[in-house]
Parts: sequence; structure tokens; C-alpha cells
Amino acid sequence: MAGVMDSVNQRTQLVGQNRLELLLFRLAGNQLYGINVFKVKEVLQCPRLTAMPKLHPVVRGVAHIRGGTLPILDLNRATGGPGLDNLDTAFVIITEYNYKVQGFLVRSVERIVNMNWSEIHPPPKGTGREHYLTAVTRVDNQMVEIIDVEKVLAEVVPTNENISAGVVDADTQAEAVARRVLIVDDSSIARKQVTRCLQEVGVEIVALNDGRQALDWLKARADEGEDVSQSLLMMISDIEMPEMDGYTLTAEVRNDPRLNRLHIMLHTSLSGVFNQAMVKKVGADDFLAKFKPDDLAQRVISRLHLLREGGAGEA
Repeated sequence: MAGVMDSVNQRTQLVGQNRLELLLFRLAGNQLYGINVFKVKEVLQCPRLTAMPKLHPVVRGVAHIRGGTLPILDLNRATGGPGLDNLDTAFVIITEYNYKVQGFLVRSVERIVNMNWSEIHPPPKGTGREHYLTAVTRVDNQMVEIIDVEKVLAEVVPTNENISAGVVDADTQAEAVARRVLIVDDSSIARKQVTRCLQEVGVEIVALNDGRQALDWLKARADEGEDVSQSLLMMISDIEMPEMDGYTLTAEVRNDPRLNRLHIMLHTSLSGVFNQAMVKKVGADDFLAKFKPDDLAQRVISRLHLLREGGAGEA
């Protein structure tokens, strides 16, 4: 498995081309699952786990790996199934989300596949509001389910979603009422987190599920004669999304003269120094790692103040 992961850090050339690579794995049954390679730091056979008191039931224990202590989450249990058995043959996928490193316990790891985001689709309707899938695709005629890891982590290690006292004042809230922000994110939990945060600021929210949906919505507004750079305060977009990723969405917006003055901030749990370079390459205005309510609120407030001071055309 070490050989499979050798070139993970050299795969950033896929970003900006609406492409991704999925690491395929299995849990209790034969169903295939996938996780974006960019979020994977390492794959290894399950190390010895140490039980700790008062751990969440999904956390099977902690492991001491390369000088650090990491929680190991049982993905099968996290998504409603029984805990995985036979840990001697299980694997752990070490990942980094939102500056936090943790391991996901899986039964087996298969291989890495190179795909286009257009081949990744939203989950079928009817799977229920509280499902744990963020997307689905097919590989070799097999269905691959992509788990909403942000939802899993939010349930196991809840994130503070409240803005600190003093960040938003009454004057800012009054000013924000007349402004709309477009949020684009395929994770239901991420959309809720951002929405709650920005509702505290006072802006009106339009929330959409993926880049293709957002681009179609923006173009429809432009077709009706709306100047979205004036009617929207900004667009806050995730990077990883089915149909069309955030980098491609940004590039498409910049290539449309009716939309290209829209202020765009990319907001993602992806880690890596390449993000700042990619923000400039595709023409986004800003980048913020998920999820820090005060930082997110401050970016929106700064944008409000800039427009108040007459800098809309320069933003």
C-alpha cells in the first residue's frame, strides 16, 4: 500500500482541470467507497489501538503514529452499521480535514482511480435527509459511494459554529440585511455551518449543492439581465464538489463577461500549500480553510465595509 501512496503529493496538477483521484476502500460488505486522495496523508495496516475513557462510540481508540496520537474512527459504525471486527486485517486511512488529523478504520483498501468531477454525481433522491453520502460514481461498473466525512466529523467532534461576541455589531447587521451571499457546497453539514454563521452577520443566503448548479443559477440570473456582481455580495464556494469543482466553477465565472466581476472566496477542508497558488491561477479573490466562524464572518464583514467605502469595482 505504501507504493500506492508514493505519488500523492505530486498529484496537484489535477487540480483546476475538474479532475480528482479517489482512493477506493471497503467497509463491512462489498460496497465500494471513495475518498479524495488530497485528503489522505497515509494508509497503513491498523496499528494497536488504545481505548480511552469517555470516547465517542465511533472512536475505536487512539493510535500512536509517527510521534503523534490520533483518534481512529470506525467509518462503518459512523454511518449506522456495526463496528468493524478483526482489526488485525483492517486498515487505517490517515486524513487531514480542517487542520485536524485523524484515522478512518476500514476493512480493506483497493486502489486509486483518476476521474473527472463530471463523473461524480449527487446521491440519488430518496436516500433521506440525514444520509451520509455526499456523492456517487461508477468504477468498472460498480457503484462507488463517497461519504460525507465532514458530517461524520461534525457528529463525533462537534465544531463551534458560533461567532465570538464583538465580531458583529448592530451597525454591521443592519448594513448586511440588504446583501445576499451565494454559498456552494455539496456537504449538507458544511452548508448548514456556513449558513448559520452568516445569518449571525445578517446577510441573506442562497445555498446550492454543487458547482454545475451554481453556474447554471448564475447564468440564469445574467440571462434575466441581473448584474450578479452588484446583487451578490460574494460567492463562497467549496472546492470538492460533484459535477464541477470549485476551481472550475471559478474559472467558468471568470470566463463569462456578465459574471466575471463577482467576488469569489474558496472555502475548503482541503489542506496543502498548493491551494493559494490555485486560487490565483483560476482567478478567485480569496481563500479560507474550513471552518472558523470568526474568520469567515470577518471576511464577509470586510467585504461589506469595502463596498460601503465605494470599492466594489476594485474588489
